[in-house]
Amino acid sequence: MAQQSWQDLLKIPFNPLLSLVFLIPFLYVFKRIRNGKPNLPPSPPKIPIIGNLHQLGTLPHRSLQALSNKYGPLMFLYLGNVPTLVVSSADMAKEIMKTHDIIFSNRPKSIAADILFYGYKDVAFSPYGEYWRQARKICVLELLSLKSVQSFKYVREEEVEALINKIRGTYLKEGSVNLSEMLISTTNSITSRCVLGRKFEEENGKSKFGELSRRVLVLFVAFCFGDFFPFLGWIDVLTGVIPSLKSTFGGLDAIFDQVIEEYETKKIDDDRPNRLDFVAILLQLQKNSMIDFELTKNNLKAILLDMFVAGTDTSSTVSEWLMAELIKNPGIMKRAQEEVRRVVGKKSKIDVNDINKMDYLKCVLKETLRLHPPVPLLVPRETITSVKIGGYDIPPKTRVVTNAWAIQMDPKVWERPEEFLPERFEGTSVDFRGQDFEFIPFGGGRRGCPGLTFGVASVEYVVANILYWFDWNLPGDNVQGEDLDMSEANGLTVTKKIPLWLVPILRSPLPMH
Repeated sequence: MAQQSWQDLLKIPFNPLLSLVFLIPFLYVFKRIRNGKPNLPPSPPKIPIIGNLHQLGTLPHRSLQALSNKYGPLMFLYLGNVPTLVVSSADMAKEIMKTHDIIFSNRPKSIAADILFYGYKDVAFSPYGEYWRQARKICVLELLSLKSVQSFKYVREEEVEALINKIRGTYLKEGSVNLSEMLISTTNSITSRCVLGRKFEEENGKSKFGELSRRVLVLFVAFCFGDFFPFLGWIDVLTGVIPSLKSTFGGLDAIFDQVIEEYETKKIDDDRPNRLDFVAILLQLQKNSMIDFELTKNNLKAILLDMFVAGTDTSSTVSEWLMAELIKNPGIMKRAQEEVRRVVGKKSKIDVNDINKMDYLKCVLKETLRLHPPVPLLVPRETITSVKIGGYDIPPKTRVVTNAWAIQMDPKVWERPEEFLPERFEGTSVDFRGQDFEFIPFGGGRRGCPGLTFGVASVEYVVANILYWFDWNLPGDNVQGEDLDMSEANGLTVTKKIPLWLVPILRSPLPMH
């Protein structure tokens, strides 16, 4: 009987309309299930638990560029438990930093930033919100404005004069100088005086504050289990990362307390009413209630540390790479020196107006920033809500890493990108101030670096002087520029792996003051 029933059913003719009635609900349910899964950007294969962490390599900006060449300008990685979007094209950077800037304006939390910056009370790492807006406004208007940068001209002049004398003295004794070390020391002194009002030199001439700030840079790129696997954060205590962070924080905090106490026990503007450093400016704002939010002592110290760390290592790194590239390219070195010496003439001191006339030197600086951005992977952002870019769905709380170096090495945008060619910037309006997204060494949008004017002023003045007063050669009789090792050392900034040792040749007497 059952067999007969099946045979009868098989004899029923096919009805397309009836089939469609049953098929439509099925397709609707299938589509809903499929649409519930976000359309994420392409992702390389990952390993259970660690995800794509093993693919970062020793130089992450280069490893991520290689992956992006295969998987595209938007790439989705899983760094441990952290979903991460990697951006490697100017078009996608524009989407993030301009079109959807607010959605991408938050910062992901990290153990190092939490400990070192007083619980994210600085500007660089604080979450997007009213506090960040007010704190950044203070930095832009009061600390890092063009007027403020110009007011510190005397600091740059005094420290660069000391650098020139040091180079001359060291050369007369030893023949060659560690220019990398000297650039770090000079930049550290300039920043320390502008931010804290004085240098913190010990008997051996080294800066205690400078040493601590360099430890900050090292610790920031130290691997913290808790950042990628929150349930394993306890391991960071055993590895020594947490104790090191707390020790460094304690040293910095003690210096800040000392500086603030010194200012609070005397009138800020007694000696130099027109020469206020960052501490004095912030204390005046606090004292006169000239700000719209509470500026506690910890807020103030976090902002000061921001200014120091951002202003020191990036500037010295750019100067180091610029001089290395000039040594490798003697024709460019000659043209840059000829311009500097022609503009300055026989004056005993270079001034700001001279720098503004050095168009080719500015091209050399731009090309250095293109080929060697001091922070090739811009400080990560984090999405506030879900968003769609490039046709892909990006979930909320996704970490976003913009590979500025990969963007600035894109052969679709830059001709012969591997070569150092300052001439590419002649006659163009392309600049590094965050509006040209093919060239973003300082980032862009709301989270762009507010201190670029301060940093660029220091680099230009230091480089112009060492090109004006000295000719430069590599040590050794037969060593040519092309022999110079340009290997990179990874950190919060990417520096030369091998310090730059050069032989200076004094071309004229030092200025008399």
